[in-house]
Amino acid sequence: MSSRPELQAPPEIFYNESEARKYTSSSRIVEIQAKLSERAVELLALPDDGVPRLLLDIGCGSGLSGETLSEYGHQWIGLDISQSMLDVALEREVEGDLLLSDMGQGLALRTGVIDGAISISAVQWLCNADKSCHNPRLRLKAFFGSLYRSLARGAKAVFQMYPESLAQRELILGFAMRAGFAGGVVVDYPHSSKSRKEYLVLTCGPPSVSTAIPSAKGEDGESCSDDDDDSSGDEEHTVSISDRHRPRKKLKVSKKGKDRKWLLKKKDQQRKKGNIVPPDTRYTGRKRKARF
Repeated sequence: MSSRPELQAPPEIFYNESEARKYTSSSRIVEIQAKLSERAVELLALPDDGVPRLLLDIGCGSGLSGETLSEYGHQWIGLDISQSMLDVALEREVEGDLLLSDMGQGLALRTGVIDGAISISAVQWLCNADKSCHNPRLRLKAFFGSLYRSLARGAKAVFQMYPESLAQRELILGFAMRAGFAGGVVVDYPHSSKSRKEYLVLTCGPPSVSTAIPSAKGEDGESCSDDDDDSSGDEEHTVSISDRHRPRKKLKVSKKGKDRKWLLKKKDQQRKKGNIVPPDTRYTGRKRKARF
């Protein structure tokens, strides 16, 4: 198996003109993209009322996944960081609207206008620092925060992803939870190294009966549940809701004031949130002399 694309070069460089055309002309890739997109739309669980929805295709590339959305009768907006990929999409005359955008800088969309979102093999790119100014935590925070605001209340977002490790999956899940989403990970064909696929299924808003995690597909292509195999371990991971508007509890401060231990704790909390914090030194928390 070839090296992971996200480890070879930034997306706007890796998917240059030649790679974009090569990617789109491959019948194997076209078939895989269609299957992944169909599964993503299935996990969106949109109402079957014949009313077209406005969907977002994040990392749309040359419009292969967008064609699936068009086949289902939906309107869609596709965004991608690669100009070459979007040029190929324009040549193919896809039906969706296209935006040249870096999702790590947030989505410039109006609040609550999107009825659902899908993304095929794109979100894991945010975990890489392709430039000196890139901070994966800040980019994930900006992306999921802006996506939450742009989705209508109760709308879903489905991300097919290839996390490099469990830590990377937890990083993505953590920032989705902090943005306010409810949901979890659905793993299709968990016991097949070739067919295994992971989908992060998120719902905009607090958890309810309608936000239950969909069933994954087993080896026979049928839905399976946790009862079928209790040894699944981390095969399905559920994310709970994070209430962003809940008032924080006030920390008890000793009479001596905010000491070094308290300050280090606060700096660690800020780092976990993805904020840039000055490094800890022997001078951290040290009180200055009066004459200084």
